[in-house]
Amino acid sequence: MPDKNLTTMEDNPPKVNKWDGNALKNALDDAVKDVLLTRFSYVESHKLLDGRLMISSVAVGFSIFALIWDWFYPFPQSRSVMLVCVVVYFVMMGVLTWYTTYLERGIFCTALKKDPAGIDPDHVWNASSSLKRFDNKYHLRLTQKTGGVGRPKEARTVLTVENFFDETGRLLYPAVAREVLRLHSDLDSKKN
Repeated sequence: MPDKNLTTMEDNPPKVNKWDGNALKNALDDAVKDVLLTRFSYVESHKLLDGRLMISSVAVGFSIFALIWDWFYPFPQSRSVMLVCVVVYFVMMGVLTWYTTYLERGIFCTALKKDPAGIDPDHVWNASSSLKRFDNKYHLRLTQKTGGVGRPKEARTVLTVENFFDETGRLLYPAVAREVLRLHSDLDSKKN
């Protein structure tokens, strides 16, 4: 049973600086994520974030190893170990850039619709967005991969930011929820 003391985003929408594009995008992203996770009772998957953290941890681990090695064996002796660690660090940063550009592709929420019987694979819903600098067009994309087979279905929309915030910068949660529910029903009605 949910805790009655917890406030949801719908009950207490965030207030942001209307002139800060990053704050606007983050508030809209959080609202979309909240709709997917609360209205449909999906379970959030953190696999993409875990992958990014793993790559970063390996890079930082090599940096720490290089620092410790250099502490015990000062520079002339640690030259080859330092060189290997620096090269591995930069390679890992390249891998991280590739990962965020081609695998994450702006995905901020991965939600799983679990099979009630636990037999069939999960339906995977991804939400991704973009908001260009000095632009008022929020590009939202929902994709659904049904049970791990077939091609993913996709629905896109371009939303004007002004329609989702009031004059004070408070998020208009019901307007965001309407758009997400519309995209969700569009995807559910599409055939594979």
